[in-house]
Formats: sequence, structure tokens, C-alpha cells
Amino acid sequence: MLSRNLGQSGISVSAIGLGCMGLSEFYGKPTQASEAITLLHRAVDLGVTHFDTAEIYGQGHNEQLLGKAFAGRWDQIVLATKFGPQRDPATGAFVGVDGSPANVRNACEKSLKRLGTEKIDLYYLHRVDPATQIEDTVGEMARLVQEGKIGAVGLSEASAKTIERAHAVHPIAALQTEYSIFSRDIEKDILPTCVALGISLVAYSPLGRGMLTGRYTSAGDRPTGEDDFRARMQPRFQPGNIESNLKLVAAIKGIAAQRRCVAAQVALSWVLDQGDHVVAIPGTTKLANLQTNLGALECRLTEENRNTLNELADQVLGDRYSAEGMASVNQ
Repeated sequence: MLSRNLGQSGISVSAIGLGCMGLSEFYGKPTQASEAITLLHRAVDLGVTHFDTAEIYGQGHNEQLLGKAFAGRWDQIVLATKFGPQRDPATGAFVGVDGSPANVRNACEKSLKRLGTEKIDLYYLHRVDPATQIEDTVGEMARLVQEGKIGAVGLSEASAKTIERAHAVHPIAALQTEYSIFSRDIEKDILPTCVALGISLVAYSPLGRGMLTGRYTSAGDRPTGEDDFRARMQPRFQPGNIESNLKLVAAIKGIAAQRRCVAAQVALSWVLDQGDHVVAIPGTTKLANLQTNLGALECRLTEENRNTLNELADQVLGDRYSAEGMASVNQ
């Protein structure tokens, strides 16, 4: 397994980690606990050390699941979790973001309890709170580092200016944001800022929420169902957009055939080729997909391949979130 450092934190992780959100919600029914734990254990056996969760995933369910899976095995992994967005306990609806110093501490204590551990390796502000100065949020996170409750500070979906202000208070180890062949909006100023400050990029949804795997071949087999948020909140999967986007996926499949890989491996290889400061956390609930994703480490792209892939982003139809979701990213 290829390993890469998270910023200047001294923490090293597998270049391909595992995003664990889908084990609890958003992509269909929750995975049965026994099956999820088997997957998590197998990931460790295969060399994965980087596991990503958040307090909002399943409203605490995901953290509890990982706590059960990794009890007694914390020394084998790097655990990242996130706080900030608030949900209505009864309906699950999102009701805002709380990055106040009081919630920084309160959320951390609750996550530690759900996980059943004494330290969170990497702790992210999941979304920027417009009502709280980023200096105040990160200042309290820095105190948690000093107290040994977290190992490193991260931000998610933050703008270049927010990253600079936060980093001036305490070193930011990683920025987590969506990044893939189809999602490259951060390249204008956010990614260069991370490079300049020595901050790692943790790419979530590097497979375009499944679109870049080649699994979907027509608008007729796009994600559906009340439990899959792509059916409701993902413009790229909507009729009128998906037909065009799947034609672009065909180009990825063509390159995969040339390189004797599969589309998912091409997509992940492209992300990792962006530099040693980039790691990816594709999510999956299936062992076969996990093994396929890890095979991206053996997929070698040529300069011509990368140039072809680079040209696809400008042709993608639809934002990566609904209008409401887009209002909370890169803040």
C-alpha cells in the first residue's frame, strides 16, 4: 500500500482510504452491522489505514459502528471524523452549522464516546459556520490538540481565504473536499493554497458518487429510491444531464481498456496523480468494490491519457450538489 503524509502533522495514511458514510445512510439502506464490520476488517487486512466518518452519518450510527469494528485495533488505523452540521433528531433534516467553540468541545466529547476511544486522529470542521469566526473555531480545535483529544486539525469544503485564516491560528493538516475527474472547481485557488501551505487534500467522492465507475450505462438505470440522495439532490444524475455525462464516462472506459484497468481505477489513479499531497477516500459497502479500488495503485496513466481526462471536466452537466448544497461548499 502506498502511504502519504497528512500535511505537516506527522500522520501517515494509505493513499486510498475508505469513506464510511454509505455504510449508514445516503446511498440506500444501512449495511448490516456484521457485514460492515467484516468489510472494515478486510480493508485493514488489505493495507487500508485511513477511515473517514462524521457525527452526522446516520446521526451517530456510523461512529458507533466504527467504534465497534476497531475496538482494540486503533493502533492499526488513522480515524478521521467531522463535526459542525446540525440535524433534527426526529426528522434527520439539516438545520444549520454550529462551529462555535462550545460545540467544538461538545461534539468532540460525544464523538469520542461513540467511538469508544480517547483520541481522534484527524478532526474536521465539516462545513464552515458563517456565524462563527473561523479563528474561534480553530482556536478551540487547537486546544483539543494540546489536550491530546485530537491529533490534527482539518477543514472540509472551505475557501482559500478561510483556509489561510485558519492555518494562521493552527496548522491545518488536511482539507477534505469533493475532487474527481468531473469535479475540479478547487483547482483555481483552493488547491494552490493547500500546496503553498503544505496542507494535504483528502478527496471525497473521487468516483463521482459512482458515476465514474461505469456502473451506470443509461439514464434508465440511474440511482432511484427515497434512501438514495443522488436521486433527489444530485443534478448530474438527473434526466437531461445524465445522458450527456454518461457519454463522458465512455471516454474513461476507453482509457481503462487501453490501460487494462477498469473505469474506477482510472478515476482514482487520476486523482492520486495530482501529487503526493493528495489522498482519496472512495466509499463502498462491497468487498469486491474495495478490492477494485485498491487496484488503482497498479493502474498507470500516460500523459496523453491524463490530457484526455482533463478535458472532460468542462463538459460535465449539472453541479455536484443541489443549489442548497452548493451554498455550503467552498465557504
